[in-house]
Amino acid sequence: MCKWMLSAGIGGLLLAGLLTAADKKEGDATKGKEVFEQCGVCHNTDTDEKKIGPSLKGLFKHDKLKNGKKVTDETVKAVVNAGGNGMPAYADLLSEAEKANVIAYLKTL
Repeated sequence: MCKWMLSAGIGGLLLAGLLTAADKKEGDATKGKEVFEQCGVCHNTDTDEKKIGPSLKGLFKHDKLKNGKKVTDETVKAVVNAGGNGMPAYADLLSEAEKANVIAYLKTL
């Protein structure tokens, strides 16, 4: 019985860890909005007008990014990481959690 209880306890901890990791991957839109403030200098979120960079209003409702790739968490994160066309690379400037939060925020637009 003790071995069974120990196994169940370890299994429960592993499951809790996986669920926590899944939550972190999803990101927090409220925190993402705060991180995105620095991006708002170049990107609109409430109009379709271009600033320095393209508007991100409805980004996840579009079929493709400006680079022609399908809009997914991974392709948006790749653009954030690499930058390009005047946008700085944020691969080393934002943590993985901050990037997940920004993506969660962009999904709300």
